[in-house]
Amino acid sequence: MSEPRIHFDKVGSVAHIRFDNPQAFNALTSQMWLDMRDAARAAAADPDIRVVTFRGVGGKAFVSGTDITGFTKFTSGADGIAYESRIDDCMRALDEIPVTTIAVIDGWAVGGGLNIAAACDFRIATPDARFGSPIGRTLGNCLSPLTLARIGGAIGVSIAKRMVLLGEIIHAPELLATGFLLKVAERDALDGEVEAVCARAAENAPLTTRAVKEMLRRMSLDDLPEADEIVSEVYGSDDFRRGVEAFVARTKIVPEWSGR
Repeated sequence: MSEPRIHFDKVGSVAHIRFDNPQAFNALTSQMWLDMRDAARAAAADPDIRVVTFRGVGGKAFVSGTDITGFTKFTSGADGIAYESRIDDCMRALDEIPVTTIAVIDGWAVGGGLNIAAACDFRIATPDARFGSPIGRTLGNCLSPLTLARIGGAIGVSIAKRMVLLGEIIHAPELLATGFLLKVAERDALDGEVEAVCARAAENAPLTTRAVKEMLRRMSLDDLPEADEIVSEVYGSDDFRRGVEAFVARTKIVPEWSGR
């Protein structure tokens, strides 16, 4: 079993960031989140890079979320605030990449995986790719304002509500029809589709790309409300502790939420 890690490679003008934790469906450990942040910043600082791709290793998942075992150490709502702040810091590094970003999704993109996919400019997926954020049926936690703004802006508020409030897992063909996915390609054609989009994006004037991306980022992700008290209430609740215990125990029964 290999150590969970992030790979960062550069081929010509294209950088590739890969999530390597296939035994856990590429769930991100705390270190992987930090390494992804650092890889994104390295790509952003390289003047020769024109495109960055994000992809999971193993063919079964893009990213299935965060390694939940870390939540067992939480003792109060303050831990939840600190956690969401760390995730926001890592995700801002993706938001601020000044070149075209592409998520390549084969398999699951849920929780943090949906967040990462939403941060990218384009998404290319296999027909069996599945997307969601069913936290209300699993952990009983919540999302930060930045995460909600990012996912809602990319996927649409109505579909985001289906994912979070109803716990729906939505398949690639439906999301292709909404425009969230740029393309859906069979596995044997996926690499070719990705290469074609990378080549086209790399031809764009870099200052045009940089300017458009930064203006869109400011319009959609700046000046968001503070919500620490909301996050603290959720992460400090009995429901959250119960959800984590059930998830770690691998029960498939939705916990009986108390609202406390």
